[in-house]
Amino acid sequence: MSNITKINQRVFKVYINNRTAEDAFDVIAYAGSSGVPVHKDYVVLVAGGTPQQDLWLALNPNNASKPEYYDAILNGVEIFKLSSPAGNLAGPNPIPLPKQAAKHSKSRVAVIAGCLSAALVVVLIAGFCFVNASRRRRQGKEPNSSDGPSGWLPLSLYGNSHSAGSAKTNTTGSYASSLPSNLCRHFSFAEIKAATHNFDDSRVLGVGGFGKVYRGEVDGGTMKVAIKRGNPLSEQGVHEFQTEIEMLSKLRHRHLVSLIGYCEENCEMILVYDYMAYGTLREHLYKTQKPPLPWKQRLEICIGAARGLHYLHTGAKHTIIHRDVKTTNILLDEKWVAKVSDFGLSKTGPSLDHTHVSTVVKGSFGYLDPEYFRRQQLTDKSDVYSFGVVLFECLCARPALNPTLAKEQVSLAEWAAHCHTKGMLEQIQDPYLKGKIAPECFKKFAETAMKCVSDQGIERPSMGDVLWNLEFALQLQESAEESGKVCGGGGIDNEEEPFTGCGGGKKDPNEESPGLDGTQTNSDGLTPSAVFSQIMNPKGR
Repeated sequence: MSNITKINQRVFKVYINNRTAEDAFDVIAYAGSSGVPVHKDYVVLVAGGTPQQDLWLALNPNNASKPEYYDAILNGVEIFKLSSPAGNLAGPNPIPLPKQAAKHSKSRVAVIAGCLSAALVVVLIAGFCFVNASRRRRQGKEPNSSDGPSGWLPLSLYGNSHSAGSAKTNTTGSYASSLPSNLCRHFSFAEIKAATHNFDDSRVLGVGGFGKVYRGEVDGGTMKVAIKRGNPLSEQGVHEFQTEIEMLSKLRHRHLVSLIGYCEENCEMILVYDYMAYGTLREHLYKTQKPPLPWKQRLEICIGAARGLHYLHTGAKHTIIHRDVKTTNILLDEKWVAKVSDFGLSKTGPSLDHTHVSTVVKGSFGYLDPEYFRRQQLTDKSDVYSFGVVLFECLCARPALNPTLAKEQVSLAEWAAHCHTKGMLEQIQDPYLKGKIAPECFKKFAETAMKCVSDQGIERPSMGDVLWNLEFALQLQESAEESGKVCGGGGIDNEEEPFTGCGGGKKDPNEESPGLDGTQTNSDGLTPSAVFSQIMNPKGR
């Protein structure tokens, strides 16, 4: 990580074959400065007699040092066998030294007996402590602990999270040791299997970059949950698993999905969330048999997601950049409340004396901020760009990328920007919405989305400004519907055809429709202060 340049920013422990090799290793302190390659040598005795053995290497953040980043680094491992005094690398372990003269045998026996006695005492004490600790865990004195395997899981199961040596080497890391134990619940693997009926495929809600998501019930079937099970072949691994837990266990907001708990037993990476009854936003926009959402409801969902992102950028202790905003990561609960989800790629934003975070580019094609892609500099405006693509998806009901279309139409952001410049954006909107969007609302919404997908981050609005504009657009739409100027489309169960008018508000066929140039400026006297109530007077959850 290029942003680690100071001492105590990253301190970790090194374990080799379950023995502590380094208790608090700081690469910057050891090297003397940043950007200096270093290496360390360790000697390990490997018993002979077997043709092949595992060599375990584990890295674990040193929490006692309170570093700025709780992770570790290892760019490579080399394993060599020490040669014998004769220079032989292929021979067995070194031959023991010949026995000394008989006159020393009695003293040697006394020393050996003393060592064995001391070792026996140490083993008895350690055994007593272990049994006592295990008994306490079983009695529930540590409700968040687990009777299953410990957190030392082989990361080599997850392709992007391991390092390998020249011998058969398993590299492990403890992602459990630094997980919050008091903010989210730990589930046993048996509980997860019972909740999902042994991961029955009929309970699969969807498949994402991390793995499959199952519908489940816990606590005797009294609570519905969504259970995300990590796929060992997924591009996302332990780091994303730990990031999601660390982020969501500390964040609580009406428009962020709630993490209930996790499971890490049996080399699994499983997350348990609140159940979202209506699934993802994308499921209600295109490639679906579900009824189309009315325009007003799409606006309300966008506003909810904007509030969640605004909280991430400004409401937490540190700025949090989501880095993967898209319609599949906006979930809808049983009341159609939008909640931002999937924080596996999230990053803490820059400190006050920095304008960006330099990091490897991650995200989803079609939503990726072009400036971030070019310069590898991440800011909260990267989320704003992605959210702008989401806004156009809601308006046009098509994917962010569609390779089956003509070249200039493949990218929704680029095609929408082109159509907006030509004054024909309304021609690519969802046909279901024809005649159901107030012209003033359409103009405000389109302008907001266009600013979000500006090529330069400095030209994009903050999420607070985006939220303000969307709330204003909603007020314009509600005002037009109340006056009968447009038909909002009713509820989601309305079987109304796309081009029908509104009862009591039929339009004079000789009356010209107001265009996108805003020639009809009457918006029923709405003022900015009237639509800013949600931000000016925020209510607790």
